[in-house]
Amino acid sequence: MPTRLYPCTPTRLGTWLDCPRRYRFGYLDRPAPPKGPPWAHNSIGSAVHSALADWWGLPFAQRLPARGIDLVRKRWITDGFPDAEEALAARERAAIWVEEYLLRVDPADEPIGVERTVAAPTARLAVSGRVDRIDLRPDGRLAIVDYKTGRRPPGPDDVRGSLALALYAVAASRTLRRECSRVELHHVPTGEVVAHDHTPSSLARKIDEAESIAYDCSRADAAHASGRTGDDVFPPRPSRLCGWCDYRRHCPEGRAATPGTPV
Repeated sequence: MPTRLYPCTPTRLGTWLDCPRRYRFGYLDRPAPPKGPPWAHNSIGSAVHSALADWWGLPFAQRLPARGIDLVRKRWITDGFPDAEEALAARERAAIWVEEYLLRVDPADEPIGVERTVAAPTARLAVSGRVDRIDLRPDGRLAIVDYKTGRRPPGPDDVRGSLALALYAVAASRTLRRECSRVELHHVPTGEVVAHDHTPSSLARKIDEAESIAYDCSRADAAHASGRTGDDVFPPRPSRLCGWCDYRRHCPEGRAATPGTPV
């Protein structure tokens, strides 16, 4: 019998690495514990990503940078903001980000994919995920583009070390049948772009890394199915990330690691 491939997304693998307890809460417990209140930064990120995807869907003549402002306003959600005034200020700030980012984008440089789902099997995985944008370069190769809206612009180590971007490159190459080795992080608030060109050997190392993580995930999944849900299998991994965790209210260690953060 052939070995059954482990189905996963880069997000699932990353959640296990960040915190096995959060992985259990989010992927295995049914029903899952109630999430905490929404975060404003998630609302900002969602609106910006949606607006940029909508912009590429416009007829070519309408792809003007200023249209980004309208699209952010159209896609805006107020979840996570303390009041309407702060939500409005954040909306207008995000709209300017998008407009200024689009000033650097050639509207004629049509992406080969926007919000495109890609997938690929490896020896042990069936990995899939949705990519913000896939560009087709003049040399016929593909480039993965991932938008970022956080306060800190990403650096070279962020793009080079990203497991998710590498897996998206592998999956895009398989799905679209074109070589894909370039990955890019676009920081929309500043317009900064950091890029990395993978080699076949560096992509192979990332696949090995993903398969190793997936092996741990699959063992944890089986343990959970047999009734083992304790910290011996799903230990908490407290860090600064706990301040943004949807399940912080259910995790004493996470609350202790980020005192002062609302529950």
